[in-house]
Amino acid sequence: MSNKEKETLPKELIKIALVLVLGAIAPMLDSTMVNIALNDFSKDFHTSLDTIQWVITGYVLATGIAVPFSGWLINRFDGKNIYFISQLLFLISSILSGISWNIESLIAFRLIQGFSAGLIIPLLTTLLIQNAGQGNMGKLMSIVGVPIILGPILGPVIGGFLVEYLSWRWIFFVNIPIGIIALYLIHKKLPNFAAANKQVKLDWFGILLLGTLSASFIYGITKAASSSNFNNLKTIEFMAIGILLTIIYVIYAMKYSKKVIMPLNLFRHKNFTASICALFLAGIGTNGPMLLLPLFFQNIRKDTIILAGLSLIPQGLGMLLVRPLIGKMIDTIGAKIVVIFSIVITFIGTMPFLYFSQSTSYWIIGIVLFIRGIGIGGITIPIMTDSYTGLSRSQIPQASIATRIIQNVGGAFGSAILATVVANKMQHVVPSLSNLTSAYQAGFFIALISTTIMFIPALFLTNKLRQA
Repeated sequence: MSNKEKETLPKELIKIALVLVLGAIAPMLDSTMVNIALNDFSKDFHTSLDTIQWVITGYVLATGIAVPFSGWLINRFDGKNIYFISQLLFLISSILSGISWNIESLIAFRLIQGFSAGLIIPLLTTLLIQNAGQGNMGKLMSIVGVPIILGPILGPVIGGFLVEYLSWRWIFFVNIPIGIIALYLIHKKLPNFAAANKQVKLDWFGILLLGTLSASFIYGITKAASSSNFNNLKTIEFMAIGILLTIIYVIYAMKYSKKVIMPLNLFRHKNFTASICALFLAGIGTNGPMLLLPLFFQNIRKDTIILAGLSLIPQGLGMLLVRPLIGKMIDTIGAKIVVIFSIVITFIGTMPFLYFSQSTSYWIIGIVLFIRGIGIGGITIPIMTDSYTGLSRSQIPQASIATRIIQNVGGAFGSAILATVVANKMQHVVPSLSNLTSAYQAGFFIALISTTIMFIPALFLTNKLRQA
C-alpha cells in the first residue's frame, strides 16, 4: 500500500465525521450568538443585566453538569440513539427559547438547551474515537475543529444580522433547519455504536451537590446587585448554603472515593490542582468579558447590533491564528511557559478597556481585541492538557470530567460576577453615559484581577525546558 493510501481517510469515516460535526454546529454558534442579543432581552423583558446574565450563566452551568451524563449514557446505551435524542432535545429547547414569554421561561428553556449542548460536544469526540480509533484522530480534528474555530468569529456576526433585521427570537429559530437536517442525517447515515458498559453507574448525588452548590454561590453573587455592597441578606444566605454544600460534598467524596464524580485524590497531583484553579480563574478573566464586550459596543459606543458583532471579529481572528501553534508549543516547551505568556498577552489585550470610551477609535479597539484573542486562545488548551500530567490511566476519565465541569462552572461564575459588578455600580448613581462607562470599566477591572491571579497556578504547570 502506498503512503498516500495510508494517509487518506476512508470516505465512510469522513462521512460519519461530517454528520457528527453538523450536529455540533448549532450548539457552537448558539453559545456566541446569544451574547449579542442581551440588550434586546433586557428591553423586551424589562429587566436588568444581573437577571439577564442568567440566560448565559444558566446555559453554561447546565453544559458543565451534562458532561458526566454524556459519558454515562454512551456507556449504557447505543451512541447513535443518544446523539439523536440530544439533537432533538436541543432543537425542541431552541424552539421553546424562541417563543419565550418572559425572562423566567427563557432562562428555564436555556437550561435545557445548555444541558443538551453539554451532551452533544463530548459525544462528538467519543463517537469519533470509537469509530476512527486514536490513529486517525489527528486528521479528523481538522474537520471537527471547524465549528470550534468558526464559532467565536461567525456567531456574533450571524446573531447581529438576525437580531437587527428580524428579532432576537431568530437566533433560536435559526437552529430549526440545521437541527432537522442533522436529525435526518444522524438517522440515515450514522452507524450504531454498541453500549460499552451497561453496568456502569452514575454518581447522581455528587452531581446534584456540585450543581446545587455552584448555583447557590452564583445566585448569592447576583443578589448582591440589589444593594450597594455584598452584605445583602440573600447574598449571605446563599453563600452560606454554598459553603455548607461544599463541606457535605467533601465529606461525601472522602467516604465514597471510588464512586464519586470528582475524587479528592486527584488534588494530590500538583498539575491537576493547578489546572483546576487556573481553569476557574480563566472563566472569570477570559470568559466573563465575553458577556460585557457586545454590551460595551451597544451601550457605550451606541453601535448597531450588526456593527457590535463585526467589531468582535478581530478577537476571533486572534484565537484562530494561535490555535494551530498551541499544540506544538505545548510539546516543545510545556504548558507553563505557554500559559504565562498567554496571560501576559491577555492582560495587554484587556487593560485598555479600563480606559476605552465612546470616542476611542475602532482601529485601536480592533488591534487590542486581536491581541486579546491571541492571549485567550493560548490559555485553556494548555491548561486542560497539563491536568492529566502524573495521573494514572484510571484517573484520566475522572480528570476529564472534572476539568470540563470546572471550566463551565468558572465561565458561569465569570458571567455572574462581571454582570453583578456592572449592575451594582449603576444601582445608586444617576443613569448617564459617564456612569455606565465607569461601570463597564469596573467589570473589566475584575476580569483583569482574575487574569493576574492566574499567574499563581500557572507557575505549577509543566516546564519542559527546565526538565530538558
